Amino acid sequence: MKKIIVLFVLACTFSFAQEKKNSIKGKITYLETPLVNAEIKVVETNEMVKSNVNGTYQIKALPGQSLIFSYPSMSSIEILVEDVTRILNIELTPEINQLDEVTVEKTVIKSQKQLRSEYATNKKLINTAFGILDKEITSFSIKILEGKDLNPIGGNLGSILQYRIPGIKVECSTCTIPSAIYLRGASMGMFPAVYDIDGLVVKDFPSFLDVNNIERVAVISSLGAATKYGGIANGGVIVINTKGANFFPEPGSDIPYDQAKLRNNKYDNSALSSSDLKLDKPTYLNKLLSSTTESEAIELYKNQVKMYGSSYTYVLDAYDYFSQRWKNIDFADEIIQDNRGLFNENPLALKSLAYIYQAEGRLEKANEIYKEVFTLRANYAQSYLDMAESYIEINEFQKAASIYARYGYLLEQGFLRAEGDLGIIMERELNNLIALKGKELLSSKELKNIVLDDEFDGTRLVFEWNDSEAEFELEFVNPEGNYFKSEHSLFADANRIKNEKISGFSTEEYLIDDTLRGTWQINAKYLGNKSLTPTYLKATIYHNYGSASQRKEVKVFKLNIRNVSQQLFSVSNATSIVSN
Repeated sequence: MKKIIVLFVLACTFSFAQEKKNSIKGKITYLETPLVNAEIKVVETNEMVKSNVNGTYQIKALPGQSLIFSYPSMSSIEILVEDVTRILNIELTPEINQLDEVTVEKTVIKSQKQLRSEYATNKKLINTAFGILDKEITSFSIKILEGKDLNPIGGNLGSILQYRIPGIKVECSTCTIPSAIYLRGASMGMFPAVYDIDGLVVKDFPSFLDVNNIERVAVISSLGAATKYGGIANGGVIVINTKGANFFPEPGSDIPYDQAKLRNNKYDNSALSSSDLKLDKPTYLNKLLSSTTESEAIELYKNQVKMYGSSYTYVLDAYDYFSQRWKNIDFADEIIQDNRGLFNENPLALKSLAYIYQAEGRLEKANEIYKEVFTLRANYAQSYLDMAESYIEINEFQKAASIYARYGYLLEQGFLRAEGDLGIIMERELNNLIALKGKELLSSKELKNIVLDDEFDGTRLVFEWNDSEAEFELEFVNPEGNYFKSEHSLFADANRIKNEKISGFSTEEYLIDDTLRGTWQINAKYLGNKSLTPTYLKATIYHNYGSASQRKEVKVFKLNIRNVSQQLFSVSNATSIVSN
C-alpha cells in the first residue's frame, strides 16, 4: 500500500511539474531595429502581449504550446515552446504576398513517368531538380516560355525575361552579364532568384548559358512553390531546360542520371580556419591560452570563475582547456564537479558535456550524462537515439537494442511522434546495429527472418546540435572544388524546424559514396539560436559504414560567431583520414 501511495504522489508531482509555465522574454527586431507593438500570442489559449518601445516582451507559456510572433507587413513566425525555452529574440522579415496563386480542383494527377513521356509535346511541362511540374495542376503560378519565343538576338537572358514577363527587375539589364534577377519587382526584391538548369541548381547568373540553346524556361516566384529548394530560393526560381539535356532516364528505367555535379558553384576558400578565428575567441579563453605554465593557468582560472562561473559554456571551455592543453584530467573533472549545479536539470548543458566526453573517448562518462538527459527528456526521440548509440559505444549492445525496441513501441502506441527524416535515421541506426552485432543479439533463426534494406557503403556524416533553436548552414566541398549547402533555419524551412521540435529530434545525416573519391571539406556558418548564446555541434564521422571494418570518430565544435563561414574538418573517402 505504501508503494502505491508513493507512486501516486510521484505521479501528482510529475503532473504539476508538467503544468508549470515558462516565463519567456526577448526582443523583436527587423534589421536590428526594435519593433514596437509586435504581437506575441499563445496559440492554444489566445493569451497575447505586445512588445514595448524597445521591442522587448515577456510572456508565459507551457512546454508544448506554440507562440506566434506577428507584426503588420511582416511574415509571422511560430515557435514551439520547449522545457528550456526562456529567451527568444526574434528577427522578422517582410511579408511577400502572392496574389496570383490559384487552386485547381478535379484534376488528374499523372505519374512522373507519364509526364516524361509527354514532355516533348506538352508545352505546359517544365523539368526541375525535383521532378516535372505540370502548369495545369499546380496550386501556384508558373510562367513558361518556349525557347523559340525568346528572340535572343541582341539580348541576354535577363533582358529577355524582363521584356517578356511583367514585374521582373534585372540589375544592370543592359550589361552583357546581369548581376541578379529579381522576380518580385524592386519593392519586394530582397532576394535574387536562383537558377535550376536541367536539374542543376545555380545561385549566380548563368553567364555560361547560350540563350539559343534554351528549350524551355519557367519562372516560379511563389514562395510555397520554391520551398523544396530551401532558403536559397527565397527570391524564387528560374527553371531552364536546355536542348538535348539528358535529364531523363534511359527508356524503361525510372532511375535518373546523377546530377550531383553543380555548375558555377566553385568553392573560393572563404571559410576561416581555426587559426583565423583565434582573435574571435572569448577574452577569458585567450588569456588562458596565453598562460606559460599550468600553475599560472590554474590561478587565472580561479580568478575568472568568480566572474564567468554562472555560464556553463565558460565551465566547458575551462574544462576543455585544462584537459587538452595541460592533459590534467583530474583538475578538469574538478572544474565540472565544482560547477555541477549549472548542468543539473539543464539538458542543453548536459548534452554539450556529453559531446565533449565522446570526443575525448570518455565514453562511460558520456553514457552517465546521456542517462540524465534521458530522464529529463523521455519524450524526445533524440534521447532514445543518444542513449542507444552511447550503449553501443560502451559495448552494451543488448541495452542499445532494448532502447530502440522501447522507442518503437512508444511510437507505435502514439506516445512519441516521428516527423520528417527521423524515421529514416532511426531505422538506419537499428539496421546498422543488427548488421554488425546481430549474432550477439538474435538467434540464427531470427537473423534469417530479418531483411535489412540499408545497403549504403561509404562515409556517413551525422550532425547533432544541443539547442533545437540553433540555426546554421553546412557547406560540403567535394574533391573537385564544387560545394553544396544545406541551411537549417526557420527562414529556410519553418516546417522542418517545427517537426524536429514535435519529435524532439536534432540530428541530420549526409552520405558520401565512393563515386567521387578524394578529400571533402566541411564548413559551417552559425546563424544564431535566438538567445545570443553558443551552440555545440557534434559531428560523427563513420568510415566504411555498414562494413565489418566500420569505425567512427566524434568531433565537437562550439559555434558562437554569427554569419561567418568557418572550417570544421576534412574527410577523405579514399584513405579514410579526418583532420581539422
